[in-house]
Amino acid sequence: MDPIYEIELQDCPYCRGTGTVEDEQGWCVYVTCVDCGAQTAHASYESPEERLAAAQQVAHLWNVGKVLNPGVGD
Repeated sequence: MDPIYEIELQDCPYCRGTGTVEDEQGWCVYVTCVDCGAQTAHASYESPEERLAAAQQVAHLWNVGKVLNPGVGD
């Protein structure tokens, strides 16, 4: 299994939904809520080693609540 999908994520800070790591065709990763669409900033990478580090970075942002909510006002 891909190690970026084994990173532990807490529930969404907005709706308590499930967060998932998304990989955008080999250039960046971010975490998004499958229920409300809240997400972290995107972290770019250029190698497989940087990919895992970028995934860990966005997971940390997610777990401390640094997310954007696509709702009204954002």
